[in-house]
Amino acid sequence: MRHDRSSTLHVRLAALALGATLLAGCGADDAEAPGGGAGVPSSNAPSGTPSASPDAPPSQADTPTAPPEPAVANTVVSGLAAPWGLDFLPDGTAVVTERDSRRVLVIEDGQAREIGVLSEAVAQGEAGLLGIAVSPDFDEDQTLFLYLSTGSDNRIVKATFDGERLGTPEPILTGIPHGFTHDGGRLAFGPDGYLYASTGDSGDRGLSQDEESLGGKILRMTPEGDPAPGNPDGGLVWSLGHRNVQGLAFDETGQLWASEFGDKSFDEVNRIEAGGNYGWPQVEGTGGGQGLIDPHVTWPTDDASPSGLAYAGGHLWMASLRGERLWRVTVTDGQASDPTAYFVGDYGRLRTVAVAPNGNLWLTTSNRDGRGDPAQGDDRILELTLE
Repeated sequence: MRHDRSSTLHVRLAALALGATLLAGCGADDAEAPGGGAGVPSSNAPSGTPSASPDAPPSQADTPTAPPEPAVANTVVSGLAAPWGLDFLPDGTAVVTERDSRRVLVIEDGQAREIGVLSEAVAQGEAGLLGIAVSPDFDEDQTLFLYLSTGSDNRIVKATFDGERLGTPEPILTGIPHGFTHDGGRLAFGPDGYLYASTGDSGDRGLSQDEESLGGKILRMTPEGDPAPGNPDGGLVWSLGHRNVQGLAFDETGQLWASEFGDKSFDEVNRIEAGGNYGWPQVEGTGGGQGLIDPHVTWPTDDASPSGLAYAGGHLWMASLRGERLWRVTVTDGQASDPTAYFVGDYGRLRTVAVAPNGNLWLTTSNRDGRGDPAQGDDRILELTLE
């Protein structure tokens, strides 16, 4: 079933090792330009850990359990070009999209195998073949969901995968505003079985507050593209007032978190509430006032320009493009705080982070997208253990 909803409703902290309170931060999609993280040392020690008094022996209370630390285990695969979406089949096989080549790949024994090309996708700027999500019922329906840009819109399609080739894509939602920048593009199935999709304002900032537009929103839908039961006002829109969300992650309680590009001042991690208004374009960062929801964490643009987001070990893990680092953010009692940076400048621009079935993190680079440092070479996927 095809639905055209175009008219439907609707993480460089300067004080990493000093344990300072989080500063405000920003990241525009145009801040995906090279630079930002160069010359900043990597931080592989958790910030804010209390130290025991030298006059007293340490007790169990004085030595809390350390938060998980990421360590690079290996390069899973190299030779990629601007990988964007990443998810896993039930058997552990990874499926990956490349934005500009429009290819869909599976990763098998350290090799990438093409299973299809979405020829209707149009790659320009930040648009192209973006997110991918595996059906929670894949063993039964063998279905993949993909977010792509055409010449006239952004849309979500589904296609079967028989283990060898991708079937013919079928649109389930069309008419999402698109542009050269700010196309959103992340897909994720929630624990409720419904599909969540992030959209951008496509450069038209007024769309984020327009309840009749799908731009600048987080959408929640059935696998057929219909509004999911329980959505605010019965439409597709789950939350609004977003500039360009490119990361979605659910914690162990089922709470949805999102990473979002700011404009000139602040990038954000937000706790998403049904019907919540996150303030763009009236406000960027905190201080939105009545009726608007403030972010839990913000960053300056040089330190983030966030894309992918994942949840593991009681923490959010956020990939940063211009910031060229992986951020770990602690989640406690529904509150996100205490960001710590890893691998600053080590691998260039980082696009997507996902939790593999074995509990490790997979992290994609994005250096062959026209904005990265060519010295970084081909894009690759890294596997990180949490120690």
